[in-house]
Amino acid sequence: MRIALDAMGGDFAPDVTIAGALEAVREYDDIHVILIGDRQKITESLRNWRYPSERISIHHASEVVEMHESPTTALRRKKDSSIRKAVDLVKSGEADAAVSAGHSGVAMATALFVLGKLSNVDRPAIATIMPSLTGYFLLIDAGANVDCKPENLLEFAHMGNAYYKAIFDISSPRIALLSIGEEDTKGNELTKEAFKLLKNAGLNFTGNIEGKDIFSGNADVIVCDGFIGNIVLKVSEGLAETIMKMLKHEIANVTTGKLGYMMIKPAIKNFRKRTDYSEYGGAPLLGINGTCIISHGRSSARAIKNAIRVAGEMAKKKVHEIIANALHKGPNENFSLKNLAKEDISYVKG
Repeated sequence: MRIALDAMGGDFAPDVTIAGALEAVREYDDIHVILIGDRQKITESLRNWRYPSERISIHHASEVVEMHESPTTALRRKKDSSIRKAVDLVKSGEADAAVSAGHSGVAMATALFVLGKLSNVDRPAIATIMPSLTGYFLLIDAGANVDCKPENLLEFAHMGNAYYKAIFDISSPRIALLSIGEEDTKGNELTKEAFKLLKNAGLNFTGNIEGKDIFSGNADVIVCDGFIGNIVLKVSEGLAETIMKMLKHEIANVTTGKLGYMMIKPAIKNFRKRTDYSEYGGAPLLGINGTCIISHGRSSARAIKNAIRVAGEMAKKKVHEIIANALHKGPNENFSLKNLAKEDISYVKG
């Protein structure tokens, strides 16, 4: 699997991004990483490492998208950016998937513009794997679309269903709609109308799920709009980190704390691993005609490594084709930058 990595994307790029790429090629024999970015900076960083050179290559990109730049402006003015070049390689067939920890709005807009949407997908969505008491669940949308129609939530459910089947080999994932109550009369107009659509969608729809139950393991795919989904994601990340800090503080304040810590250290280590976003790498953008992984801006080398792993798995299984088949449609080539600016403005604000 050839993975095009935006080497200049992320808070700690290019060194940490490159370190993650090298971890990936050492650990996964079927991965070749194409580092996209400033050739001189990448070459200088690579001098500090030993790695299988036959599975690392460099593709020069002269521009870098800055975090303050808008997606539409970056698309128009920075056609040689590392993000653009990574997605271009997927479009041309020179890479099987793209990974970026850079400007998420630009990465999403670029993937949408260059690769196009699947033909009956109105809004592609970010799908994030999160831990639960019984395993893992998929949260969709996790931040791509802040304003949604009921029909969008329906297509998120279909895409999430197809993705979960492909990744976890589950024949009938349990689909739930995130709302403020379990009854179908609870929620706002969006969730009430979406409930009606999901109820008759032919999916294994289990009804509404409240925020307090999302980690219970009672649902495999949880559907919501991107505004709510991104809040859920960020609150969850912050809560996990806060719990670890509070636990350390309490242990330090107890006389026998250090002794007790040594006894439960393996359990704490396992907990940290299950709740650490870097273990999940990144989130795929579902609904586009290709594979693109959006990673956290503060991704560590481990997170980049895992994002590359996820990209390779998705490309190998051709998940975008599975989603297209599930939706009974093929790729849509009728998409333009003009359409992006007018119709998908809430999508690309990022």
